[in-house]
Amino acid sequence: MRATSLPLPLLLLLLLWGVGSHGFPAASLRAQEQDAELVQNYLRKYYHLRTGTSKPGRQRSSSLVTEKLKQMQAFYGLKVTGKVDADTLALMRQPRCGVPDVAPYALGERTLHWEHTHLTYRLENYTPDLPRADVDRVIDRAFQLWSNASALTFTRVFEGQADIMISFVRGDHNDNNPFSGPENIIAHAFPPGEGIGGDVHFDEEKRWTKDFRDFNLYHVAAHEVGHSLGLLHNGDIESLMFSSYNYYGDNLLTQRDIDAIQALYGSSKNPIQPRECQVPQACESKLTFDAITEIRGELYFFKNRFFLRTRPFYKTGELGAITDFWVPLSRGIDAAYEVASRDEVFFFKDSKVWAFNAVKMRRGYPKDIYHSLGFPHTVKSIDAAVHEEETGKTYFFVASKYWRYDENTRSMDTGFPKEIAHGFPGIGKKVDAVFQERGFFYFFRGKRQYKFDPHTKRILTILNINSWFNCRNK
Repeated sequence: MRATSLPLPLLLLLLLWGVGSHGFPAASLRAQEQDAELVQNYLRKYYHLRTGTSKPGRQRSSSLVTEKLKQMQAFYGLKVTGKVDADTLALMRQPRCGVPDVAPYALGERTLHWEHTHLTYRLENYTPDLPRADVDRVIDRAFQLWSNASALTFTRVFEGQADIMISFVRGDHNDNNPFSGPENIIAHAFPPGEGIGGDVHFDEEKRWTKDFRDFNLYHVAAHEVGHSLGLLHNGDIESLMFSSYNYYGDNLLTQRDIDAIQALYGSSKNPIQPRECQVPQACESKLTFDAITEIRGELYFFKNRFFLRTRPFYKTGELGAITDFWVPLSRGIDAAYEVASRDEVFFFKDSKVWAFNAVKMRRGYPKDIYHSLGFPHTVKSIDAAVHEEETGKTYFFVASKYWRYDENTRSMDTGFPKEIAHGFPGIGKKVDAVFQERGFFYFFRGKRQYKFDPHTKRILTILNINSWFNCRNK
């Protein structure tokens, strides 16, 4: 039976309750309508939101939405409010797997798994995005990943019915789970069982790659095969079985993933090394940062593929994935800075720069740092960057030197680079991250930060790196 739609004004009201309190501006009415549709579809598909026309009508619908929002927020470790705030919307907009977070077969005590440990798979067709030989190798690696972590073995077959059938499809492909709508589903799989059970479908409308660009086929295939074997989504952002798409590099499985597959099928004869956790802990004594910048009044501390965020009067270090807001930056960043007067924020990774207005990437980006900023080709990456609103100058730090860029003329100042030790005495020969706050520069190097007065060129104080968070006894 088709569920009756929630009254749109109700969801719009929910959106207005939550979004307006954040650094990013409230959306236009049309955008709010789109967000309302997204919220309704998301909760329906992934959290089994069911609404009807039973009295008291809107009050009942509001209660159901609030309940499901709280369930979703708790699952992902978000602040549980039952309201649609910016963080909740950002996660809902992420490209993700189409398998529900609350799966029907996860209810109660039942866990679906294959009764045998030697399974077959068949690749029914190919994506034109990659050579066939590459697709073969990628899919084989995805199965080998789970085989290495458990007692499972896999054999590829080339005809007939296999336990796990794999295909690239578009739109409605006759499994009641079409690839369409605002949810941005990239793939889905079915739990172990007869017929369609275990099968994996990739959305051919997406662009499949072997690296960090667009959607890495190996990462997605490994995740979906996990579902084919009976694994469910979890709210651990580091886990391969996290529902939203992430780029992890080569080592995909965390200890949680390994424990989950071994609980179903037993251990491997050759134990594998899990991927180390890359999630930063705000009060960790060995914490360091890749980049720091203020964005619309909020401080963002970037580490690996994540950020810790502080807001005025709220310094607990809220954790988020960079791709929650800035989808193209799936590999993390090296440096960042904001030009508040133009409402622009710039991110750097290797020799590329991305420009955003809040979370919307500007047209024409990414660009290389050579043609867009004037760096020599000897510079392969930027260590740190900071913009000084008072002068309109941006400072770039590379190894032991720094450059100065004029944001008004869009050109490098003459006479640079210079030695960091000369321009910023006492800071050292290398900078990990830097940002400006109330006219002072805060330089981060290792586990220390230095409050620096750019006018007197003096260090005012040396602080612990996590002094911006509410850390006690650290």
